[in-house]
Amino acid sequence: MTHEARTALQDLDTADLKQELSRALNAAHLLVGNMKSELAERKLSPADQYVRHGFAWYAAYVETLAATFLWMEELEASGRLGRLERLIGIALFGDYLTQLAHGIAMSQDEVIRPERLGSTEAMTAYLATESVQACRQSSTADLAKEIVDLCADQGAYGNQGLDETFAMIADQFHAFVDENVSEHAQSWHLENQLIPDGLVRQLADLGVFGLTISEDFGGTGLGKLAMCIVTEELSRGYIGVGSLGTRSEIAGELIQIGGTEEQKAKYLPAIASGEILPVAVFTEPNTGSDLASLRTRAEKIDGRYKITGNKTWITHAGRSDLMTLLVRTNPDEPGHRGLTMLLAEKQRGTDEEPFPTPGMSGGEIHVLGYRGMKEYEIAFDGFEVPINAALGGEEGQGFRQLMQTFEAARIQTAARAMGVAVNAMEVSFAYAQDRVQFGKPIIENERIYGKLARMVVEIMGVRQLTYAAARKKDQGGRCDVEAGMAKLLAARLAWSAADNGLQIHGGNGYSLEFPISRILCDARILNIFEGAAEMQAEIIARGLLPKI
Repeated sequence: MTHEARTALQDLDTADLKQELSRALNAAHLLVGNMKSELAERKLSPADQYVRHGFAWYAAYVETLAATFLWMEELEASGRLGRLERLIGIALFGDYLTQLAHGIAMSQDEVIRPERLGSTEAMTAYLATESVQACRQSSTADLAKEIVDLCADQGAYGNQGLDETFAMIADQFHAFVDENVSEHAQSWHLENQLIPDGLVRQLADLGVFGLTISEDFGGTGLGKLAMCIVTEELSRGYIGVGSLGTRSEIAGELIQIGGTEEQKAKYLPAIASGEILPVAVFTEPNTGSDLASLRTRAEKIDGRYKITGNKTWITHAGRSDLMTLLVRTNPDEPGHRGLTMLLAEKQRGTDEEPFPTPGMSGGEIHVLGYRGMKEYEIAFDGFEVPINAALGGEEGQGFRQLMQTFEAARIQTAARAMGVAVNAMEVSFAYAQDRVQFGKPIIENERIYGKLARMVVEIMGVRQLTYAAARKKDQGGRCDVEAGMAKLLAARLAWSAADNGLQIHGGNGYSLEFPISRILCDARILNIFEGAAEMQAEIIARGLLPKI
């Protein structure tokens, strides 16, 4: 292709565009593959975190491009690849391919440069690839402006690529959120209110708590992709609402995979119907991500477990009925071998008395955002559960059982992050269209429409990465790396969208009156819970690089 043709990639016919994107994607795969080979030869140690984690980011970018390319192919095959979708794909390729060449921001002030990852010759070949050059040269301000104009004209941000069934689910929950959630979210946040019981009941009636529970046990069995779609829509309204299903997802997965038949029959239908609201009780004050070192003790006394210890950062602990409680049943077994997962029933509490159950006490942890369910510290002092509460009737399997659920939990968290990012994008679009300065709406300014275009583009790309992880999980494949990538990128995206959205709002964004102030607070936690960004990068690196 000539230089002039490469600068107008968006004007190619679909066949030529696909060919260019495919060649650029192959070049990116080759670049990361060469980096992987060189890093393997360097025999990195666990202490080489910056390089290991940087490689994880590079690999995640390429997987996002691959998922986006597949999305475009599937849209074309079904006759749904419109001008907006084409431009989104071109813009994402241009942006990500440029970052692969010059460096990726792992956080606000940590940029991994390609030279840290080696492969100088591979980078030279990558930069010389004409299709890579074409994509990079096409990512211009004019492209961003057209994307924003198309979004404004269409009142939408691109076709998500869902089939008819999943599109109907998305539409149903989109309408539900607009009618029942969005207008209340700010007051729930500002007043630190629990999400109303009536709304919880509505969500239960819609099947939110049984999306991935088998139909044999009262769920809908729709799988992880449906869970992603519903979670994103609910989180678009308010992250607290989108997170209500997380604990049911974790408990349902634990019991479906590892429970006895009696445990499945007793708990799964009640979780699916919303009769039982479960809560995940894992983290301790001094453990964080190091769950294998937890100390909460369960001793067998008179045919029951008597539990002593402390847990912290337990979401929705007061208004719950069943704890998936990770404890140490064998103090003589080091690390994870002595851990057991208990299905521990408790009394549902209230704001005034969150823990009325004998042997339990605790209080609320006041937080910046992610409200609506509340965070708690819990102290166990002689709290008792029956011996048959051990998940699967086995001791010592708790850590293994929990690890089996982390893939799904991280996919779901990626979907929550997507919802927060979409919320930031929507309120920022509306504000930029309405806010007039110097005689014109601020959306006409390059620094404003550029921010909005980047939100549109990256949201679609990371959404497709998240869908890809969910589909792989639904097909029975292991997806710890893909789930980690989705969570890693989605959490950063939620923060950048919220931060840029607040910047678009200017001083008004810093006011509690405007939802973007809440969205920013909600977005920040996503880089921490369900595995901090650093832990996600480490998981990806362990999955892709040779064992140390």
